[in-house]
Formats: sequence, structure tokens, C-alpha cells
Amino acid sequence: MEISSSLSARESDQRERLLWTLSAATVLIFFQAYMVAPIIPHLAEEFRVGNQIIGLLIPAYMIPYGITSLFFGLVADKVGRKSVMLISLFAMMVLTLLSATAQSATQLIGWRLVTGLSASGTIPQILTLIGELYPYSQRGRPLGWIFGAMAGGMALGSSFGAILLPAVGWQGLFVGVGIVAGVLFYILWKQRRSITSTKSKVPFHLKNLLAGYKELLTSRRGARTYGYVFLNGIFHSGIFTWLGLYLSQRYGFNETQIGMALLGYGVPGIIFGPIIGRVADRWGRNRILPVGFAIAAISPLVLIANVPPVVAIVAATALSFGYDLTQPLLAGIVTNLGSERPGQAMGLNVFTLFIGFGTGGFVFGEILRFGFTPALLVFGGVMVFAAIASILLFRSERSKSKH
Repeated sequence: MEISSSLSARESDQRERLLWTLSAATVLIFFQAYMVAPIIPHLAEEFRVGNQIIGLLIPAYMIPYGITSLFFGLVADKVGRKSVMLISLFAMMVLTLLSATAQSATQLIGWRLVTGLSASGTIPQILTLIGELYPYSQRGRPLGWIFGAMAGGMALGSSFGAILLPAVGWQGLFVGVGIVAGVLFYILWKQRRSITSTKSKVPFHLKNLLAGYKELLTSRRGARTYGYVFLNGIFHSGIFTWLGLYLSQRYGFNETQIGMALLGYGVPGIIFGPIIGRVADRWGRNRILPVGFAIAAISPLVLIANVPPVVAIVAATALSFGYDLTQPLLAGIVTNLGSERPGQAMGLNVFTLFIGFGTGGFVFGEILRFGFTPALLVFGGVMVFAAIASILLFRSERSKSKH
């Protein structure tokens, strides 16, 4: 009995150490995805192109990432998560280093596109792995860590991308990320025995594949969840991608000031992510989700007004808090949707989220041609309606629901 208890404690400790490593990898993935956002004006001047052109760096990475996450999810269901995660992280390391060799905007956008195509096997497998390591009633905390790491990576990337730019240059940012990715790859390799490699027992052919997607997308629970994941991706990435330019044009902030202003974006996720997950597990996602959408909706509407800089910074932090109150909870629902093909279900989730991320940055940028006020008004108004609708749509997501 004591031996069994000791083994259980050891396994629990290994699981927690793996969670820390996966959280660090998540921070890095989102750090390198968003470190280009605040230096868009600098890169536009460096490569002598417009802001809208260099702004394509975000969707050029996010959209291919989302598309290939579907493929990696299917592969992981057949060969296991371990190989897919390690290969994908290694690919991100190599391709991020190679991005530093770009000599033009076109080349840099091309490297980001290839990185998105190759590196998208990590986040989906991390989220699926959480579903395999933790029972549904306990997934809130670890998912809170992962999504807090996402928000933290976005904030740290946007902040330190701007802060470090004068010291190391944009090439140095990519080289630094590549080196850290190598360190994390080594740590994850040492922990590889803790990574489960559960394989799907469902035959892998086109009919079953399409049937799986149909089941996920046509069920009421699946349709509303994936729909809100997509909307959330559009909303948050659309606003956050262009916050640096907003602060530059509205308040005259330089790169360092932009970096410091955006540093608070990921703070709520880092501090409160696990707590939010625990509360959702206990009280039910139906109570938390509408609050999160409402808080997110208010933030861009505040930015429309001629508010002092400190209020704009608080609004950006509130935007992050809205993300932390919604996206981890939606992912928790997804982990309970695909019992036979968890990789396919989570691959579809990441596909939907990252396509939303890429689409949001592009759509906001296009509306931005008419000014920040119309863009913020459209995004904030849509999210207001989404918040109201979520009260009814997610009313069945109660505490410890059995679906």
C-alpha cells in the first residue's frame, strides 16, 4: 500500500513537472508569434513597406499554423503525441533561427509561413495531453496554466519584442527565441517518458475522418463551442495585433513605452489562470463564460474614447482578463467532445482558434484603413452581442457536467 502510494505521488510529481515544461513551451510559442506585433512600424521602415504589408507577418504564421494543426492532430491519434510534439518543437527552433536570415519583407513573411506550417503540432498536443492526464472535473487548473501561458507569451512577446529591439535588433529576437526553443526541446526530451502516447482505435480512413468532423461540428455543443473559439480568436488577435500601433499613433509611445504598456496584458492569465480554472470546475462554465465575453467587449469600447494613457493600459489588461475567462473554459469543453479521437477534436479547436487569430489581425487591419474608431466599434459591438447570446448558449455547461 505504501509502495503504491509512493508511486502515485511520484507520478503526480512528474505530471506537474511536465505541466511546467509544457507551460514554458507555450509561453515561447506565443512569444515568438507576437514579438513582431509591436515592431511593425520598425520593420515597415526597415524593409520600406507599408504597415499593412508587414502586418501580414501575423496571419502568415497563424493561418498556416491553424490549417496544419488539423493534420498533426490526426497523425498524433495514430502515432501518439510524443513524436509529434518533439518534432514540431524542433522544427520551430530551426525555422525561427532561419527567419533571422531574411533580407526582405517577402522573405520574412515566407519564413513565418513555413514556421507556422511546421511548428503547429505542439499546442494541439499539449491541450490533448492535458485531457489525457487529468479527469474532466480537474482540467480547469492545468488548462488555466496553459492558456495563462498563451496570454503571458503574447504579452511578453509584445513587450520584450519592443524593449529588446534597440539592443539586439529584430534578427537577435529570432535568434534568442531559437536558442530558448533548443533548451526547452532538450528538457522535454528528458521528460518524454511522462508524455502519454494514446492512439486512437478508430480506423484511419476518409469516411471515418469526415464522420468525426461532422459529429464535432453538427452537434449543438460542438457547434457553439467551436463557433465561439473562432470568434474569440478573431476578436482578441484583431485588437491585440494593432495595439502597438494604436499606442504609437494615439499617445506617441516609442517601442520601449509600447512594450512596457503591453506588459500587463498577460498578467491576469499568469496570476489568475489556474484559479479561474478551479472556479469553473466548481461553479460551472455557464457562469464564467458570459462574464468573460462581457469584460472583453467593454475594453475596445473604452479605447475609442479619448482616455488617458493609464486607462488605455488598464483596458488592454482587462482585454487579457476577458480572454483568460473564456478560452481555457472553451478548451475544457473541447476535451470532453472527442472521446474517440481527442487529437482530431483538439486539432479542430486549435485550427479554429488560429484561423481566428490570423483572420482577426487581417480584418482589423483592413477596417483600420478607415481609422481606429470604426475598427474598435465593430469589434466591440460584435462581442457585446456574443456576450449576451452566450448566456443562453452555454447555460448547460454546469459544474462537473457529464456529457
